[in-house]
Amino acid sequence: MTGDLFSASSGEHAQRRGHTPLAVRMRPESLGEVLGQQHLLKDGSPLRVLTEESSGPAGPSSVILYGPPGTGKTTIAHVIARGGSRRFVELSAIRAGVKDVRQVMDQALNDRDLNGVTTVLFLDEIHRFNKAQQDALLPGVENGWVILVAATTENPSFSVVAPLLSRSLLLTLQPLTRDDLEGLLHRALHEERGLNAQFELEASAKDHILRVAGGDARRVLTTLEAAAATASGRGASVISPEDAEQAADFAVQRYDKDGDQHYDIVSAFIKSLRGSDVDAALHYLARMVVAGEDARFIARRLVIAASEEVAMADPSALQTAVAAAQAVQLLGMPEARIVLAQATVHIATAPKSNASYKALDEAIADVRAGRSGAVPMHLRDGHYKGAERLGHGKGYVYAHSEPHHVASQQYPPDELVGVDYYTPNALGHEKAVADRLQRLRSIVRGTGS
Repeated sequence: MTGDLFSASSGEHAQRRGHTPLAVRMRPESLGEVLGQQHLLKDGSPLRVLTEESSGPAGPSSVILYGPPGTGKTTIAHVIARGGSRRFVELSAIRAGVKDVRQVMDQALNDRDLNGVTTVLFLDEIHRFNKAQQDALLPGVENGWVILVAATTENPSFSVVAPLLSRSLLLTLQPLTRDDLEGLLHRALHEERGLNAQFELEASAKDHILRVAGGDARRVLTTLEAAAATASGRGASVISPEDAEQAADFAVQRYDKDGDQHYDIVSAFIKSLRGSDVDAALHYLARMVVAGEDARFIARRLVIAASEEVAMADPSALQTAVAAAQAVQLLGMPEARIVLAQATVHIATAPKSNASYKALDEAIADVRAGRSGAVPMHLRDGHYKGAERLGHGKGYVYAHSEPHHVASQQYPPDELVGVDYYTPNALGHEKAVADRLQRLRSIVRGTGS
């Protein structure tokens, strides 16, 4: 497969319409046709330099294209391949191995030295290559045998080995806007290589296609092509909403259980719970449910949030979350979504306090800093033979024998006497705890009655 694919004549465009997918036919032939990504297309930008005949004395650089599906990673690779005397080779990380990479490198070296031809190696889904496979790319990239254009939907900081990342330009592609995709639809409907003005698209059908595409240009074109085929099958030249709905009846969810979408959506879910935005929390819960996220994982996050975000401001939130986690185990999906929704609403609408875990973190910091001290003698274990002789337990005051069942005596080590870790806020149940805590401390420390 080479860059020659893009130099077809009008007649060839017409011939290819019969068997080449619309998404392939509409692939941009130059950077000027690339949708969105204006931050990468400025004059003098690395991407523009890469598409020119040469990129200067240092030679062309390799690039890693990082972005969601359907934002133009493959397209940009093909555009780069069109520049100068270049041969385009495409490998998929799903199917290719070290042997395939080495064969490409050997051929690329020969083509460069013997024929003056530069090889553009497009490696799709590079995150699926293991370390050894990625290391096999290094000689060719470092010595300029190939221009590597690697595409990934996962964060390269975690999915690409450091030596390869340091030798490549990292270009981040942004999701396409509605305006970008509307422009693509217009071109696909009217250009000769597209549907060649043979169909019209009703406004509501266009809205449906854009909505279900999830910002994916490839899905926009695939859905349009299927909708046009449906309309043609009933002898119509106008694509109706019903045609569009038959072509695609649900929206794409960008979600990778091991990638950025997983962590970003979970992060937004937790922050919405913390921020008391119940509607946003339910939205992110819905995205996880639709994407097939493990209900047990969601339940665990809710249990954590019940203590981390709510805690003593509403102790029953933890009870709800734990009950939901147990119910998820019993029920499974899809019914488990019901109890996950209940726990989400409870936590999001509850008063918030992080005082409990902040108090523990402060205590942990003191322990790690060496502020531990000896356990007071009267608190030490006195149940074994010889403990009394050592003075263990001597002078201990049994709390239940005292008024209010609270004893006035020293509990912390000497150097921590009077240190307050727990500072309750004035929201929900914790407001009552704050009033009670003040009285408890005064009795325990002997500063009141």
